[in-house]
Amino acid sequence: MTRILVAGIGNIFNGDDAFGVEVARRLSACELPQDVRVVDFGIRGIDLTYALLDGCEAAVLVDAAQRGEEPGALSLIEPTEEAGDPLPEDLMLSPHELEPAKVLRLVAGLGGACRRILVVACEPLTFGGVDGVMGLSEPVAAAIDPAISMILELLGELGAETPQQMQKRRPATMRSSEEGEVS
Repeated sequence: MTRILVAGIGNIFNGDDAFGVEVARRLSACELPQDVRVVDFGIRGIDLTYALLDGCEAAVLVDAAQRGEEPGALSLIEPTEEAGDPLPEDLMLSPHELEPAKVLRLVAGLGGACRRILVVACEPLTFGGVDGVMGLSEPVAAAIDPAISMILELLGELGAETPQQMQKRRPATMRSSEEGEVS
């Protein structure tokens, strides 16, 4: 079971909406704790719903979000949704859309037990109505590394093993050979 899920959200054909997808792609190349799973959900809201219902203890969603900031500005959001709230009748999810607020309401309404959900959001420059435009704008692309740093810090706060702890846990002979030392 994955303890912490990092979910990249967005549409790669919609300009800066691809921010979460790109962060997930780059974060997947990092050395991460065994209890952390990084997934590019793209626009698959139903898949994200099932992943959040699958027993993860915490989740970090990564997405572009218009919040009135300068393009490329990062925000940390902790949405609140009460478990057991009645499901609104209009909560139908299309298999080809991902509206995080709907997904979180559905998960809460279905009794999801994810104890903490955080959203790392980036203010887009190009967003909505830009179908068919691929690639991130310069300020949003520049926010990828700071977002990864923020996520790694959040993983530590959520109790995931840090890369430094993973390094200390490895046998000394393995560390020595990786560092180029002769045993």
